[in-house]
Amino acid sequence: MTKQSFIKGALILLTAGVINRILGFAPRIALPRIIGAEGVGLYQLGYPFLIVLLTLITGGIPLAVAKWIAEAQTNGDTKRVKHIFRAAMGLTVTISVVLTGVFLWLTPWVTRTLLTDSRVYQTFLSMSPMLIIVGISSVYRGYFQGMQNMVPTAVSQTIETLFRIVFQLLLAVMLLPYGLAWAAAGAMLGVVAGEIAGLAILLWQYKRHKKHEPEAETTKDETLTAAPLPKSFSKAGMPMKRQPVLRRLIGLSVPVTASRMIGSISYLLESILTARALAAAGIATGVATAQYGSLQGMIIPILLLPTALTYSLAVSLVPSLSEAAAQGNRPLIHKRLHQSMRLALVSGAPFVVVMSLFAEPICRILYNHADIAPMLLLMAPIGLFIYLQAPLQASLQALNKPGTALLNTFIGAVVKLLLIIKLASDPELGIYGALIAINVNIVLVTVLHAISVYRFVGFRMQLLDFVKVGAAMVIMGAAALWVMNRQALPALWHNLIMACMAGVVVYLLLMILLGIINRYDLARIPLIGHWFSKPV
Repeated sequence: MTKQSFIKGALILLTAGVINRILGFAPRIALPRIIGAEGVGLYQLGYPFLIVLLTLITGGIPLAVAKWIAEAQTNGDTKRVKHIFRAAMGLTVTISVVLTGVFLWLTPWVTRTLLTDSRVYQTFLSMSPMLIIVGISSVYRGYFQGMQNMVPTAVSQTIETLFRIVFQLLLAVMLLPYGLAWAAAGAMLGVVAGEIAGLAILLWQYKRHKKHEPEAETTKDETLTAAPLPKSFSKAGMPMKRQPVLRRLIGLSVPVTASRMIGSISYLLESILTARALAAAGIATGVATAQYGSLQGMIIPILLLPTALTYSLAVSLVPSLSEAAAQGNRPLIHKRLHQSMRLALVSGAPFVVVMSLFAEPICRILYNHADIAPMLLLMAPIGLFIYLQAPLQASLQALNKPGTALLNTFIGAVVKLLLIIKLASDPELGIYGALIAINVNIVLVTVLHAISVYRFVGFRMQLLDFVKVGAAMVIMGAAALWVMNRQALPALWHNLIMACMAGVVVYLLLMILLGIINRYDLARIPLIGHWFSKPV
C-alpha cells in the first residue's frame, strides 16, 4: 500500500475535497429552488440529531485507529494492524445497531415535543440507515489514513458526492407532489444513497489492497492483546504493559468522542434553542423554519467551502504528528504545524475577501435570495477563524491533549447557547442573534485552541505572515472590486467570475512576491507541480 507524505496526503484529500465541494453545491443551489427555504429548513432540522449519534459512533474510533496504526507502522509492528481493525469494526457495528434502535424509538417523541415543526418526522425516518453505513465507512477510512494512504478516502468521498447529488435532486422532485415534508425526506434519502456508494468503494479498495499487506500468524492471545507500546508513550522510559486491544481502543477514542460530542450536542441544542427563541420573538413557525434553513442550508455551506483544505490538513496532520511525537521529534512537530497553519491561512483568505465584497451577488446567483446576503456579510470575516480551527484541534488530538480540546469546545458551546437564548429571542435581532452567537463561538474556540497549542509545544504563527496575508487581501479586494464595477460583461455571474479570477491572480502573485508561497510549495501541486520542481 502506498504511503504518502504529509503534504502529498493533504493535497490528495484537498483535490478530492475541492471537487466534492464544487459538486456538492449543485444540490445546495437546486434544492432551495425545488423545495424552497422552508423545505431546506425541514431538511436541516433533522441533521443536528443525526450528527450527535454519528459523533458517538465515529467521533473517536476512526481517529484512534488512524493514530494507533500510524504508531504501529512507525515501530514496524504489522501484526497489530489486523487486531486494531477488527476490534474497531466490531465496536463500531455494535454501537451503530444499538443507536439506530434508540433513534427510531425516540423519533416520534423528538419530532412532536422537542422541535417546533413536526413535519421533520419523515426526514428523521429517512436518515436512520446512515448510522450503520457511516459507522462502517469511518473505520475503513481510519485504517487507510493510519496507513497514510489518502487515495481510498478521496475516491470514496468523490463517488459518495456524485451519487448523493443525483439521488437528492431526483428523490426530492419525485416526492414533492406528496408534500414539502416528503420532499425534504427524499433529499435525505439521497444522502443515504451516496453513503452506500462511498462504502462500496471503500470495501473494494480494502479488498484490493489487503492482499498486498504482509500476513502474520497470530495466536489466540495475540488477537486480544496489543504489542508493547513504544517507549515514548511510557513513563520513566520503561515500556508499558500489554493492554487488550479493545480497552486501549476505547481509551484512545473516548476523550476525542467526548470533545466532539460537545460540538455535536451544541449544534443540536443550537437548532432547538434557535427555533424556540425565534418563536419567543413572535416569529411564525413556517418563517422561523425558513430562516433557520437559510442560515444552516445556504449561508454556512458557502462559508465552509475552504474547509475542504482544512479537513484534508486535519486528517493528514493526525498520523503525521503522532509519528513525530512517537519519535520525540519536536522540530518536525513545529514544521508540520507551521505548514498546516500557513496553508489554512493562505487558502482561506481569498474566500473571505470574495464573500465580504460580493455577498449580495453570490446569494442572488446561487439561491435567487438576495435578502439573505446580510447573513453572509456578517459571517464572512469569521471564516478565517473557522479555517484555522481545524488544524489546531487536530494538533491537540495528535499530541494526546484531547481533554484540552474538549474543555475549549465546551467553553465556546456554553457561551454560544447562552447568547442564542438572549439574542435570538429579541424581536429586533431574530435570526441575526443566533448568527452573532455562532460567530462569537467560532472566534473563542479558535483562540483557546491556539493558546493551548502554544502552551504545550511552544508553537505560534508568525505575526509577519498575518501582516503579509492581510495586505494581500486588501489589494486583492481592491482589484476585484475594480473589475466588478466595470461591468464589462452582460451577465452578473460573468462579471462576478471575472472579478474573482482577477482578484485571485493578484493575490497569488502577491503571495509569491512576499515569500509566503515559494517554488517548493508550487512543486507539490498535483498535475502542474513538475513545472516548478526543476532548478532555476
